[in-house]
Amino acid sequence: MNRNLVYLLLLLSSFSAAAQQSTRLNTGWEFVRQDLGGVWEAVRPVVAGNPESVPLWQPVTLPHCFNARDAVDPDVNYYQGPGWYRTQLAIQNPYIHGRTLLHFEGSGQKTRVFIYTTEVGSHVGGYDEWTVDITQAVVDFQKTDAFKTQFKGKIPLSIRCDNSRDLEMMPSDLSDFNLYGGLYRYLNLTYEPAVSLARVAVKAEVDQAGKQGQLTVKGVLREPFASGTAQVSVRLLDPRGKQVAKSQTSLSLKSGELDLASFKLKAPRRWAPEHPELYTVQVAVTAGGQSFQQTEKVGFRHIEFVERGPFRLNGQRLLLRGTHRHEDHAGVAAAMTEAQIRQEMRLMKSMGVNFIRLGHYQQSRIVLNLCDSLGITVWEEIPWCRGGLGGESYQAQGRRMLTNMVRQHYNHPAVIIWGLGNENDWPGDFPEFDKEKIRTYMKSLNDLAHQLDPSRYTAIRRCDFCKDIPDVYSPSIWAGWYRGIYTDYKSVTEQEFKAVKRFLHVEWGGDSHAGRHSENPDNALAKITAGQGADERAGDASLFGGSARVSKDGDWSESYLCNLVDWHLKEQETMPWLSGAAYWPFKDFSTPVRPDNPIPYMNQKGVVERDLTPKEAFYVFQSYWATAPMVHIYGHSWPVRWGEAGEQKMVKVYSNAAEVELFVNGQSQGVKKRNSQDFPAAGLRWLVPLSEGENTFRAVARQGKTTVQDEILQRYQTAKWAKPARLTLEKTAEANGIATIEVKLFDARGIQCLDAASWVQFGLTGGGTLLDDLGTSSGARKVQAYNGRAIIRVRTNGLRSVASVASEGLDTVFLKL
Repeated sequence: MNRNLVYLLLLLSSFSAAAQQSTRLNTGWEFVRQDLGGVWEAVRPVVAGNPESVPLWQPVTLPHCFNARDAVDPDVNYYQGPGWYRTQLAIQNPYIHGRTLLHFEGSGQKTRVFIYTTEVGSHVGGYDEWTVDITQAVVDFQKTDAFKTQFKGKIPLSIRCDNSRDLEMMPSDLSDFNLYGGLYRYLNLTYEPAVSLARVAVKAEVDQAGKQGQLTVKGVLREPFASGTAQVSVRLLDPRGKQVAKSQTSLSLKSGELDLASFKLKAPRRWAPEHPELYTVQVAVTAGGQSFQQTEKVGFRHIEFVERGPFRLNGQRLLLRGTHRHEDHAGVAAAMTEAQIRQEMRLMKSMGVNFIRLGHYQQSRIVLNLCDSLGITVWEEIPWCRGGLGGESYQAQGRRMLTNMVRQHYNHPAVIIWGLGNENDWPGDFPEFDKEKIRTYMKSLNDLAHQLDPSRYTAIRRCDFCKDIPDVYSPSIWAGWYRGIYTDYKSVTEQEFKAVKRFLHVEWGGDSHAGRHSENPDNALAKITAGQGADERAGDASLFGGSARVSKDGDWSESYLCNLVDWHLKEQETMPWLSGAAYWPFKDFSTPVRPDNPIPYMNQKGVVERDLTPKEAFYVFQSYWATAPMVHIYGHSWPVRWGEAGEQKMVKVYSNAAEVELFVNGQSQGVKKRNSQDFPAAGLRWLVPLSEGENTFRAVARQGKTTVQDEILQRYQTAKWAKPARLTLEKTAEANGIATIEVKLFDARGIQCLDAASWVQFGLTGGGTLLDDLGTSSGARKVQAYNGRAIIRVRTNGLRSVASVASEGLDTVFLKL
């Protein structure tokens, strides 16, 4: 079967558990990014042009984020404050005495909900799901004159979201990510009968050998409800859709968790990354002639983190090959659509990922559904991240979010770890930083997680004074970036492994500026002493001061990151005791604490850019982890290499095939066999003299009867350059109304400065639109050059414009479009 078709079928099988009558409220919204004097300003009768018509609202669609653009605007702090949304609902509940609900999949960070002027619900926390029952408020409003005259039979809904800074709220504003505001996940209008389930919990168990399975189904009724009984039907369908078990029972309506069904299965199909087998549980509750139905996808699997050893899934060692994810994307920030999320997770899977840590908060149900269907194991955590420990409301929020995360994502077979916190050794939000109080709170969270779900493990990252509390611990190891050199990785990791009962390494890697490449990427390592440890310490993330480290003194090239990743992956193949490791992160993301990075306000450690454009390191991972045959010549975004005339230059090819043949300018350079322990590029490297001017490269990889190829074109420059003396700006492409413009830096003799990393700033005047504030190397108006060049795009709108580019100390240049 075609591999893309297989992925499509997997993605289509992902499933959102929900009641049978639920509609996403995506359209018909208006938004204002400021506070109102009160909800009355959102609903009062007003004629356009009157004083009461201000503030002016703008039409938006959901999901929507306050900070879609300003999170990476180089000139301002991102907006943190209130914003209002409003719409009008046509309510048509088909159930007699049924409920009308608003189900929020996530909104940031504090939310208040109004029907007309009546507040019907509120929530603190930007990442867990929550529901507001608007049934009575709708009934009450339908009795008013405003319902009939002003709103013409519709229900006015107003929502206030607020991401203002608040020390007594998780997560901390010291966190290395934005605390976004808005209705940035889907909002659903749901109708339910009078008797319905607020939660269905399905526990799928199987022994290590896979011989015996047990399925237990429990439920909690949505309150309030009348006394009486209901008929409950539960069906279990195997991964092929065949019914394998069914139960029917009469249930007395009461509060608390109710036993709905229990089944035994012989040798159930087991869930695993290579075969993510999902069973379907269908629950129907019937009372008073009305039926409520809910469907859940579950999987049978057996997990074990061996003490002082690896991770086992279904009795076999599984090396967790992982990465991380923030909910953040170019142009929309946290407001990713389902299609965008699917694209991201599919790309992740194609890289070979079988594990993901969702940092640093509960993520969208869409993500968890995709992890289930694609076969990606999950560490999911609450947003207790940095800053210290707040007071009772702060601590109550943490307990509440942990409870909600476990209950809401309990049924997902992909989840193997509940995370309790991240970098909780980082002070700064409170005058007091009491380690014993932090330990006491951490213990309470650990106990709560085990009480809610004894079947899964707990974990934290980077808080050594709490490392004995959770089941699994990850220290901070950044060999070759924040500390040490990357060849220290194995020895440092083994030392840390011996210090805890169960070890898992999450967060490693380094930053790379997309499009920046180097002929000598490891030069910065000469300044650093090996064997001095690799743990991140206070101030290491700064680009100024402190001891020598690659994060400060390196060139931030894709070339260096590829070497770092290559070494780590090579070593991980020789560490039989390792449970796994997770690269930080998969995708570049915005952060308010990194204004000085080459793309301001961006954490650039991703192996893909913020718009999902792969960087070179993506293919290094593929060469180790992917199963589909692949080959990639390093340097697709490196148009010009440089060196001496006749100098032999290294050409690297990343492939998972058994052998690769390289052709340069049509001439074979020989066949090389892949050996993962032959660093770099697993032995797939050639030293080749390049010709001045254009050079063509073609790699042919063979795995059995399968052949795959890759080609690139590069120029080779031997002329030496001095410091940049002038800029040029030209249009290099135009398609579908989008023009690409490129700046280059030249010395006084007109030779391109191929290592120039100067800051450049683009501008535009006229009828066009500069496509900036995207957080990518080609979508930022202020950006560091990559190899003496930078590009940006302009939507021409069919009108004339003048583009400009400036760099300190050089004359500004202009280009008519």
